[in-house]
Amino acid sequence: MLRILAGLLATVLLAASPAAAQSTSSSRLDEIVQRGTLRVGMTGDYLPFTAFDQTTSAFRGFDVDMAEALAKALGVKVDYVRTSWPQLMKDFEADKFDVAMGGVSITLDRQKKGLFSSPIMREGKTPIARCADKEKFDSLADIDKPGTRVIVNPGGTNERFARAHVKIAEITTHNDNVTIFDEIANGHADLMMTDASETLYQQKLHPGVLCAIHPTKPFDFAEKAYWLQRDIALKQFVDQWLHIKMEDGSFRDVYRKWFD
Repeated sequence: MLRILAGLLATVLLAASPAAAQSTSSSRLDEIVQRGTLRVGMTGDYLPFTAFDQTTSAFRGFDVDMAEALAKALGVKVDYVRTSWPQLMKDFEADKFDVAMGGVSITLDRQKKGLFSSPIMREGKTPIARCADKEKFDSLADIDKPGTRVIVNPGGTNERFARAHVKIAEITTHNDNVTIFDEIANGHADLMMTDASETLYQQKLHPGVLCAIHPTKPFDFAEKAYWLQRDIALKQFVDQWLHIKMEDGSFRDVYRKWFD
């Protein structure tokens, strides 16, 4: 009888031990709340999602407003960590921030390293060119011709897309994603292929000079989301927060502020 009771007790303890271990281990979500800050990685060079002001050393943009709202929901403050598109993956792997925001596209390479929130936007790559030339670059075949000058910002999905589809036309890189569209406007390049949302925003900034080419029918499919360090509790919180923001209209209000 004693042996039977001892065996039953051992079974109960073994069954309970994983749960006990799980309850004592803290999640990334717990760490953020205890720390009192949400570390947000941003490039600061991708309006309307994010821009860094050298004078004030402050960020602004759609995802800046969203980051502040997320931190408020968590009951913490935002600690912005500036990164760059070529450095983004390395900084993420080095755990320099809890979440990457600022127009980050979902890719399988990034998915291997972390988790993505529910998508916040669906779009794809499409050209932007001088309005006088917009009829010349309707398709990839029209673009990939001798004499066409395609400009890209290095290290992100824009360069990856251009190099995968442009084999004949000239590709040049421009390290400053803030002034890259001026290169097209000033005639130093013919076009750039980037996210449809950015082409529409730059068209608004350069009225009559730069035109987005079929932004509602991009060349490919892509989604934007928030790239989170691998923690299920954090992802579940961010997804639920996004769900509420979209249902109560506050996401739409922030979107209209920056995109309409």
